[in-house]
Formats: sequence, structure tokens, C-alpha cells
Amino acid sequence: MSKTRISPSILAADFSCLGRELARMEHAGADMIHFDVMDGVFVPNISFGIPVLASIRKATSLPFDIHLMIADPLRYADAFAKAGADMITFHLESDSDPRETIRAIHAAGSKAGLTIRPSTPVEALFPFLPELDFALIMSVEPGFGGQSFLADAPDRIRALRSMSPDLPINVDGGINRETAALCREAGADILVSGNYLFGAKDAAAAIDSLR
Repeated sequence: MSKTRISPSILAADFSCLGRELARMEHAGADMIHFDVMDGVFVPNISFGIPVLASIRKATSLPFDIHLMIADPLRYADAFAKAGADMITFHLESDSDPRETIRAIHAAGSKAGLTIRPSTPVEALFPFLPELDFALIMSVEPGFGGQSFLADAPDRIRALRSMSPDLPINVDGGINRETAALCREAGADILVSGNYLFGAKDAAAAIDSLR
């Protein structure tokens, strides 16, 4: 089995020195960078968008894992891909047609992922799995960093894994040493972590602890 891949979420980074923060995670052994996009509509928070992504693309060679928590991902898929998104995840609960959005992400040259809110049954993802490059299980409610890991997330990971033995599964929310072990055991491949990694004095040791 390949090693668990780690995706630090820059929502928890120090934005006064974002380039150095990205370099710190790259040097610590991160596999990709997670980029949370919130529009204040689909979720109540507002984060950052295409100009920030484009500006930091040159600061690291790591792949960018983009999570669109926005109402109309189809409208922006191409622009995010052109700005440097290697992977684009959007929500099934958004206003965009899921299959059309998946096709648009692929046409733009990015990998396509789909996710759901914790309150949405995981079975809602099943019809789309053959068209996806990966799927994302939210282990917190989307919209804010620093939340506690939801106890039913491992069961949702297992259900998804049982339906698709080979599809990469990404998990986002409340990931630390203890919850990472639960996710790995359930079948997760990619772990997103924000505060645990960016708040660590030794980022390399923190990343290793998630694997």
C-alpha cells in the first residue's frame, strides 16, 4: 500500500508570510497543498479565491488541492484550473449540475473530486464514483477551520471504500495524530490538516505522525 499523502490546509497558515509557510510545509514533506475556497453563500465564511491561488502558484512545486465550498463551482472550474489547480473538489449540494461540473474540471485539465456535507448520506456520492479521480469525506462541517473531528467519519470512509476499492479517498477536518489513525484504518488515502500542521513547531514530525 502506498503511503498516506498529507495535504496541509493553508486556511490555518500565517498569511503575513504565506510564501514561507508553503515552503515550510514543502520542506517538511507535504505531498500537496489544500486550498479552501469559500464564497459566503454556500458556507457563511469568506476565504480567498483565484488571485491568491495564482499568486502563490510560483511559491511551491507541490500540487494544489482546491476545495470549492461555493454555490456555483461550474462557473469557476476553468478559471481555477488555469490559475494552477491540480485537483478540484466541489460539493454535491451546490447549485451546479454534478456531471457537467466533473466534465468541465476534466476538460480544464484538472482532476475532479466530489464531496458532501456531513449531514448528507454518503450513498449520495455512489452514482458519481466512476467519473471521479477522488472523493472527499468531510469530517467537520464545511466553512470554518479548527472544528472537532466528527465521530461517524470513519464509518463514512468505510462505506465509500466498500463501494470503490481503488478510488483515492481524501478526508478533511479535525485531523491530528489520533484522528488520522482512525481515517487510515478506515481506508483513507489523503489527509487534510490545518491547525495541527501549521501550528506545529516541528512540521516534519507532525506530518510524519499523520502517516
